[in-house]
Amino acid sequence: TFPDDPREQLNMSRDAVFGSWMNPRAITYRRLNNIPGDWGTAVNVQAMVYGNMGDDSGSGVAFTRDPGTGEREYFGEYLVNAQGEDVVAGIRTPSPLDYLETEMPEIYKELTDIFETLDAHYRDMQDVEFTIQRNKLYMLQTRSGKRTAQAAVKIAVDMVNEGLITKEEAVLRVDPGQLDSLLHMTVDPNTKEEPIAQGVAASPGAAVGKVVFTADDAEETAKTGEKVILVRRETSPDDIHGMAAAKGFLTSRGGKTSHAAVVARGMGKPAVTGCESIVVDEAKEEFRIGDVVVKRGETITIDGSHGKVFVGEIELQEPSIGEDFATLMGWADDIRTLGVRANADTPHDAETAIKFGARGIGLCRTEHMFFGEDRIRAVQEMILAEAENVRRVALDKLLPFQKD
Repeated sequence: TFPDDPREQLNMSRDAVFGSWMNPRAITYRRLNNIPGDWGTAVNVQAMVYGNMGDDSGSGVAFTRDPGTGEREYFGEYLVNAQGEDVVAGIRTPSPLDYLETEMPEIYKELTDIFETLDAHYRDMQDVEFTIQRNKLYMLQTRSGKRTAQAAVKIAVDMVNEGLITKEEAVLRVDPGQLDSLLHMTVDPNTKEEPIAQGVAASPGAAVGKVVFTADDAEETAKTGEKVILVRRETSPDDIHGMAAAKGFLTSRGGKTSHAAVVARGMGKPAVTGCESIVVDEAKEEFRIGDVVVKRGETITIDGSHGKVFVGEIELQEPSIGEDFATLMGWADDIRTLGVRANADTPHDAETAIKFGARGIGLCRTEHMFFGEDRIRAVQEMILAEAENVRRVALDKLLPFQKD
């Protein structure tokens, strides 16, 4: 039974938040983000405001800069006549924040003025939640926003240029592990394949994998070495272990601030959300787009940069590194006390290392260069030789390659 006494309601709500610290999804989240389990959590108690009181009310989530690209422009979504949970849960597909400027211009101006204040005060991109109750704006919370690696680099460099932070702070702002996501592949722009569906470009990058429909299936299949794409109507915090195992996410509901989108950007994985043309049938382990049926285990390609979904494996390309990355790495070079060298087994590896600013090669294993068409034959002859004199002839062929 639901308690009638407000004090009892408040006490039970408080205890539920404290109790959530040890639920499986919280434990998984802490493990993924290296958060100690003995820190504990806090409970905020706030007065309630209601965004579901009619067309003059609503709720939204916004970022003071674009969390996907880092551009100096507002980014967000809102829903008319809705509570905040409706925006982030992916139950309904929200409207872009720009629409608010047309529908409630005074509220939009007040909101964006607050964005500017928060951005300058915290000297970092903010993730803001707000509610409008009968034409009055309420700010619910702000925090430093999750962002892609590309956005993290651009925001750090821009804030130095804006005089908000120092070069040293800029370098420390970018998580070194996150830089790895700058190496994510993208769909070949020259591909002739047509996408079967178009959704929201929620987290940039591209991925190829076999379709799975549950977080548990994603985790188990990934353990076998298979690449998987997690397909859901919408994801929830309970899916975090499967999301960690998947190469990317596809959802039929939700927008750029839905759970799937925020987690994808934080993990540096591609995601396509709000793909309303697909009908996900988790019981049958398939999704449909018109007459096209894609079953569990079939391969798809998702393009999180453009919100596209392809059947089958599409060729992917490596991204190019922009000026902001080079600028940030230049500042890191000025500050660092360690030398940076690369593992490079081929000329291509060496070129990539130079592009990323390595000062030399720390380890070179030549066996990978022997895989070239003009060399592998001599290697095979040497391995298959049945007599020493035949083997020595093959080795004599290999010696010049080794010297080169």
